Amino acid sequence: MGGTLMQKCDKCNTPFSWGSMIKSFFCSYKPTHCDHCETKHEITISGRFTLVSLTILPLLIVGLFLTPFNSSFINIFVGFSILIVGFLLAPYFVKYKAK
Repeated sequence: MGGTLMQKCDKCNTPFSWGSMIKSFFCSYKPTHCDHCETKHEITISGRFTLVSLTILPLLIVGLFLTPFNSSFINIFVGFSILIVGFLLAPYFVKYKAK
């Protein structure tokens, strides 16, 4: 499997770094720049929905509807674990486009 799953720059086809995409998520969807050609890329609307679907939505479903454990602490721990895993996986699914 020689390729990368990370999205690539629309201009030069260089893969984005995982860290720059995570930084973009935590900075209110701040645009990211290609490390090679400096082309600015912004998260798409569908990318924003994908991020929410991978992070906040599962947290809410577990927290509000499922609560599988009798302990509130364990429910909170499981919910935040899902949130963290979603953030860690999001750069592989969230899409950006060049501006």
